Amino acid sequence: MRFILILSLIATALGIAPVRFSREKVFRVKPQDEKQANIIKDLAKINELDFWYPDAAHHVAANMTVDFRVSEKESRSLQSALDQNKMHYEILIHDLQEEIEKQFDVEEDISGRHSYAKYNNWDKIVAWTEKMVNKHPGMVSRIKIGSTVEDNPLYVLKIGKDERRKAIFMDCGIHAREWISPAFCQWFVYQATKSYGKNKIMTKLLDRMNFYVLPVFNVDGYIWSWTQNRMWRKNRSKNPNSSCIGTDLNRNFDVSWNSSLNDNNPCSDIYGGSAPESEKETKAVTNFIRSHLKSIKAYITFHSYSQMLLFPYGYTTKLPPNHEDLDKVAKIGTDVVSTRYETSYIYGPVASTIYPTAGSSLDWAYDLGIKHTFAFELRDKGKFCFLLPESLIKPTCKETMLAVKFIAKYILKHTS
Repeated sequence: MRFILILSLIATALGIAPVRFSREKVFRVKPQDEKQANIIKDLAKINELDFWYPDAAHHVAANMTVDFRVSEKESRSLQSALDQNKMHYEILIHDLQEEIEKQFDVEEDISGRHSYAKYNNWDKIVAWTEKMVNKHPGMVSRIKIGSTVEDNPLYVLKIGKDERRKAIFMDCGIHAREWISPAFCQWFVYQATKSYGKNKIMTKLLDRMNFYVLPVFNVDGYIWSWTQNRMWRKNRSKNPNSSCIGTDLNRNFDVSWNSSLNDNNPCSDIYGGSAPESEKETKAVTNFIRSHLKSIKAYITFHSYSQMLLFPYGYTTKLPPNHEDLDKVAKIGTDVVSTRYETSYIYGPVASTIYPTAGSSLDWAYDLGIKHTFAFELRDKGKFCFLLPESLIKPTCKETMLAVKFIAKYILKHTS
């Protein structure tokens, strides 16, 4: 909390007030054909649209659900343009600032304490990593794999007892505004350690496997989303010859990085950086995974929102050699998710299930040789979007935990 307080004081001293989103709106539009898809792309050129799904205007296609944020000032003209072109749309969020404030709908037990039922800021998460190590010294260890551009530590929690076992690497919070993602990584560590010796499946997994968990990948961006701009996505690195800050870490991996799918505009929310692995965060993760490649049998990354379980590829529509295997695991994984609260997920390869992407961690890990790589897009499907209320953290984590345990069991049994 101290660090965030200092940041806030610096921001106040510099006159940087946190961004407010009063009466900003989030639209959902469904273009019926290519002509309507092009209208959205044209509107994006003359209005400042923050694309939530897909994550950039150039991904917009016919029959796709398109969600974007627009300022109060531009929303009226945008709405009349949609009406004039007889386009199907709804307003998902009428006042974004109001929804941001409504996110915190769970009372704190003890003020300032870390809670699995609430969103925790970075200071609380750091203290929590330490607490988990102290509480479970025989099972949890904390590894500093590097630091961010703002010199915050990147911590991986290793859960397990033996270095030589099969392992799964999991990361959360590569995109700053997707707060439910780090909440899940914290929940996973808590449940894994708490249920060891009590839950048969978890005990078997931890007796035979290790889990490497990176609770927050994009630490600087996550801090910024708490202190300055709730809708921030990228990291906080400076870009040469541009006043625009940040790189999309999930476009910065060395896999099809030069592709036309990557945006080379530093002001874009999906800017892939000046070079593959140009970012300290990406480099720390890739170095760690490369150095543990013999043991890492699966890679799982957690995002939000849209309720999907995805696998390679994103940079091509070509299917990976073990497509049938990945498809089977993802199908059962989504079935398992639905058993708890009947939450419906869809599954499939990234490129055909959502939209093509280049430079992603998922494809990079797969091409490196980790043949079971998955990306979860957690709740929801568009009522709350990135602003999932705290009251839905536990249900989201509980259902996701079931799918992760299933994937881990599968890895234990079917990989060598």
